[in-house]
Amino acid sequence: MNLTFRPYRGEDDFWRMRDFLRQVFLLNDRLERSWHVARLDYARWHTCLNCAKVSLEEVVTLWESDGQLIAFLMPDGGRGEAHLCVDPDLRTVELEEEMIAVAEEQLATVNPDGLYKLCVWASERDALRRGILTQHGYTKKDWPEHQWRRRLDQQIPDVPIASGYTIRSLGDGLELLERCYASGLGFHKGDIKIAVENRDDPTWYRNIQTAPSYRRDLDLVAIASDGAIAAFCTLWFDDVTRSAVFEPVATVPAHQRRGLGKALMNEGLRRVQRMGATLAFVGGYSPEANALYRSVMGSDHELDEPWVREWTGNPSR
Repeated sequence: MNLTFRPYRGEDDFWRMRDFLRQVFLLNDRLERSWHVARLDYARWHTCLNCAKVSLEEVVTLWESDGQLIAFLMPDGGRGEAHLCVDPDLRTVELEEEMIAVAEEQLATVNPDGLYKLCVWASERDALRRGILTQHGYTKKDWPEHQWRRRLDQQIPDVPIASGYTIRSLGDGLELLERCYASGLGFHKGDIKIAVENRDDPTWYRNIQTAPSYRRDLDLVAIASDGAIAAFCTLWFDDVTRSAVFEPVATVPAHQRRGLGKALMNEGLRRVQRMGATLAFVGGYSPEANALYRSVMGSDHELDEPWVREWTGNPSR
């Protein structure tokens, strides 16, 4: 292969990356050995733009062979981590080592003690990458992403929602502000300050809504009797691969332990099933999230594991 790498250059590259991820997803038998296309959408407009305040031009590197995209590297947010998305038919030790070396040079962060640090993610079943990471001094850590998946070839059960609550698609206007407020509560243990900041400037949520795979009818909320948003989840449906991804899922602390998350997720599964989805995914880290996802998705899952290295000086090789 005539292999070259270069930085991300703009919109044409973004759409090439989306097409590439769809092809790779199918080559991997629709397993999350590389990113789902929805994860790229969410990363660009939320974890990178909203959370880390970085553009793809700052953090993405592409590998090409004779003009064909065969791999790319980027974080799911800001620097300090790296996800490698690679065509499974063109993977080599040399390519993976080069990608990790570029990640160390371009994506590593510096600790207060002056040590460089990088986390590279690898599937628990990826012997090639795990071997390379071990050889280059990376250590596996104990906070993996549980990648839950569920086939949608059977009827999805109708889980009753708790009395006093209703499920529907997210509205606009004031309800969008309420959704921003609920996100602050749901992901920050009821922190009113963060919730208010989220609501004061909803630009961050408008950014998410500009993503190409975002659909308002799959942005679901559970509404309490007083009109407050008690829980929420968003699904991202890709009709090319006939698969869907949940991101995010949360319940406001004051409304937890009422089965709202399970009811919302099952309603979401029914909706994407009617659209033609045959497979759904959700990723979880905490014991609480994984308990919910197991109850909805079943036991089928894999682990995406973090491998971390710290070193002095950069570049490291």
